[in-house]
Amino acid sequence: MARALAEAGLDAVFSYAGRTADPVAQPLPQRVGGFGGVEGLVGYLRAEGISHVIDATHPFAAGMSANAVAACAETGCALIALQRQPWVAGVQDRWTVVPDIATAAGALPVQTTRVFLAIGRQNLDLFGGAPQHHYLLRLVDAPQGPLPLPQTEILLARGPFAVEDDVALMQQHGVQVVVAKNAGGTGARAKIDAAARLGLPVVMIDRPALPDRRVSETVQGVMAWLGHPALRGV
Repeated sequence: MARALAEAGLDAVFSYAGRTADPVAQPLPQRVGGFGGVEGLVGYLRAEGISHVIDATHPFAAGMSANAVAACAETGCALIALQRQPWVAGVQDRWTVVPDIATAAGALPVQTTRVFLAIGRQNLDLFGGAPQHHYLLRLVDAPQGPLPLPQTEILLARGPFAVEDDVALMQQHGVQVVVAKNAGGTGARAKIDAAARLGLPVVMIDRPALPDRRVSETVQGVMAWLGHPALRGV
């Protein structure tokens, strides 16, 4: 999305939440950090003279997406969400679909299990009620301070990852179940395909409900919505 905006020569700014220490550089001016809720986002949109907002956040960034809907309604900014399609279970997949992260913790076996907990570093405390498991975490940044899970192994890596590498990773660590958010897209899918190849069960966390908004599943669709003549119809 950032490349398409930059190549079209549009006046745009890329906003990062600031949750990783070294975010990937983008071909647009960047800002890092939260806005301060709906009120703060409203103030920013007005101060910067923003006319269009593209919500390209993670499908599970429900708070930011809801704030964008409210702030754009208040300021009159046009809003569209760039949202990739969710994954759909195939014939080889062994999914247990749950509505939220808290329910995912309760869906794990009672007996001690080696869990690939692929949900990032937030919400780990929700698994604190199942301390008997061995948790494998793959994080972009090293955690600051102790984790709420007593038995963890941390791998520091930034995706995208290859299926073959994730197959080897799960075999090396004796993974017995994978817990993942239904992020959709290709960048984070390797672990899902690796689990299917190994016949491992996956606890798949469904996406949170969000307010009604205009949605595009492609960068081209967003560019057409913006109405830039050089990219219309591409």
